[in-house]
Amino acid sequence: MTDAAAKPQVRRRWGRWLFRQTEHGLAALGLAMLVYYAFFDVSRVVSGSMAPTLRGENWQTGDLVLSERVSYWLRRPRRWEIITFRTAEGMQVMKRVIGVPGERVEVRRDGQIIINGQPLERPADLDFLHYFPAGNLLRKEPVECGDGYYLLGDNALDSDDSRFNPPVRPDQLIGRAWLILAPAGRRGFVNP
Repeated sequence: MTDAAAKPQVRRRWGRWLFRQTEHGLAALGLAMLVYYAFFDVSRVVSGSMAPTLRGENWQTGDLVLSERVSYWLRRPRRWEIITFRTAEGMQVMKRVIGVPGERVEVRRDGQIIINGQPLERPADLDFLHYFPAGNLLRKEPVECGDGYYLLGDNALDSDDSRFNPPVRPDQLIGRAWLILAPAGRRGFVNP
């Protein structure tokens, strides 16, 4: 075989190899996108309503948070977890679960949370939280969760949460806030 006849074969071989590598790369990218959309969600914190746990005042400086969807396929959200959900207006928000379906929620003036008439003990790592009665918690009777979740923001003075909105229905849930991805100095788990 002459040198001139071998060159087109080499080019074809390289072309086939390049095509196969591109095909494999696109398949891997497609699989990664499928896994992301099925199991995860990424959000940027753009308000101070969950400070100090999640921080952010705008799109550039807010925490970038990865939420996972798998937990809620297997179980219901638990009290004290931070969950990601979609509001009736379509906005994606993160808040902390205080009341679960079927419970009645109250908050006393001193910040004590009352569930079904009983004081609720806070986990030691959440002692920094101080909630204030406002909105529907100013009524004389407890707020019924119904089939939804009563959610509060960690920064109770700057949070549009279940005190001002109805409890969040299960069909509004996106997932459990799982990991702070950025900024680098704040990387870590959200719900330890």
